[in-house]
Amino acid sequence: MVNILIVCTNQPIAETIKRLIEKVENWSADVALTLNDAIATCNNVTYDVILIGAGITDAEEQVLCLDLNKSAPKTRVVKHYGGGSGLLYAEIHQALA
Repeated sequence: MVNILIVCTNQPIAETIKRLIEKVENWSADVALTLNDAIATCNNVTYDVILIGAGITDAEEQVLCLDLNKSAPKTRVVKHYGGGSGLLYAEIHQALA
């Protein structure tokens, strides 16, 4: 099972990304709408990929990466720029490679 955390301040976008991810067999996704939620969730669950979406600043991403380097150094952090499911899947596959 591949566990993915979507960090995105826009709930409708995050839920759409979650639905797309969960269409793939053996992929599971959770959503965090704030940096604090993401950090708290990562303290309880190990993720293979953290997907950074809309509304997360570069500074927030750096804070999350620093926290992950201590607690889960193998977790990959990837920015999702939109552009459809093909790009989303490619970003995740690249992070897993």
